[in-house]
Amino acid sequence: MTTPRIVVGVNGSTTSTAAVRWAAVEAQLRDADLHLVVAHRWQVPGKRFTSRSDLLRATGERVTAHLDAAVHQARSAAAGVRVQGFAVVGDPVPVLLEAATDADLLVVGGRDRGTPEPMLGPVASQIAAYAPCSVAVVRDGFRADGNTVVVGIDDSPATAATVGAAFEEAALRQSATLLAVSAYTAAPPGSDLRVFEAGLHRRIGEEVAPWRDKYPQIPVVCEVINGNPGAVLVERSQRAGLLVVGAGSGRDFEGLRLGPIRLHLLHHAGCPVLIARAAR
Repeated sequence: MTTPRIVVGVNGSTTSTAAVRWAAVEAQLRDADLHLVVAHRWQVPGKRFTSRSDLLRATGERVTAHLDAAVHQARSAAAGVRVQGFAVVGDPVPVLLEAATDADLLVVGGRDRGTPEPMLGPVASQIAAYAPCSVAVVRDGFRADGNTVVVGIDDSPATAATVGAAFEEAALRQSATLLAVSAYTAAPPGSDLRVFEAGLHRRIGEEVAPWRDKYPQIPVVCEVINGNPGAVLVERSQRAGLLVVGAGSGRDFEGLRLGPIRLHLLHHAGCPVLIARAAR
């Protein structure tokens, strides 16, 4: 049986630290190997060197410092976690996508709350859109200790896999509750609202039923809410430990690939966001 593997992008930032610490706990829960990956170029920002040997030495020291710190952070967050560090020359996106080949999860940091820039940087955005496995986006200051796993339910073909991933995550967390949410902006014209919402409740029940049988110990709460799906899920995420959503379409452009709701969640959710992809 193959040992599960979680890959984390490391760059020495505070959000990188948050991603490493979250991933270490996740690896411990999954009994997975944790691989910390620094993608780098032979350069040190803001410094010039008179010789190639000085450049190589300074770059090596900087990369080693990032990895050593990340390994320490991982072991501090999850004692006994199996962790290794890797330094790879190249740009972050292709390096991390390659490192995630056959991985179970790829974890990256978003930008800090309160930053004037978008909370989802270009690296995290591309990783979320194109990774070959599930992706978790974690920011410094994220709440990750909530006892609820929230999963968004829609009519996409990937919903079954998304719900399954949410149940699996809830099963890893002691005494966790799974909250399945279906949000709609408006009922079809001329429809009876009670009948329409009853149909949505029925669809949620059908999606969670097989997983309830597999994980009978997990309390499940189902909600149908009238409101913008992105705003509703952001609100529910404020008191959650994890928000699970599907991977979206297979279109080429990352914004289309993720879709506006997932992009909204990645920018504004109050807890780590897991974009669930079916195992390949």
